[in-house]
Amino acid sequence: MKITILYFSKTGNTEKAASYIKEGLLTAGDFEIRPMNLNQPESVDSQFINDSEALIMGTPTYVANMCWQFKKWFDEDWSCQLGGKLGAAFATANAMHGGGDIALQSMISHMLVRGMLTYSSGAGCGRPYIHLGPIGIGVNNGVEERKDFFELFGKRVGEQALRLFVK
Repeated sequence: MKITILYFSKTGNTEKAASYIKEGLLTAGDFEIRPMNLNQPESVDSQFINDSEALIMGTPTYVANMCWQFKKWFDEDWSCQLGGKLGAAFATANAMHGGGDIALQSMISHMLVRGMLTYSSGAGCGRPYIHLGPIGIGVNNGVEERKDFFELFGKRVGEQALRLFVK
């Protein structure tokens, strides 16, 4: 099963979170996982995205929302057929009240508009709860402090993908 981790990372924080999610996915199953950074357009493989059953998307939080690069991708890249895929979101933010939760809600709304099935594990998997998706907070070591959370999120998304798509 193919899973794409699509993210935008300029400073490396969101990319680091994506790597922890990949580690968690690998504990859940034998997936072919490809991380892709929207900041490096040559790394975005539309065919791999189309072949993926799940797409985990990550954004830094800017002005209490997803980055404009992701908004542009949602609005303009129609070569990626997202309908029916499992979608999940994660974010990084500079401050506790910087709007990471709003960025996640915005991404999830865009996923739904594009026909994706969204998943975060919510309270359904028990503690620790991941209601909308994990958020790494702080520019220095906020992502590292949440490493276990990002890995758990990856594991849970992988397990859900297997439940949905493996017959």
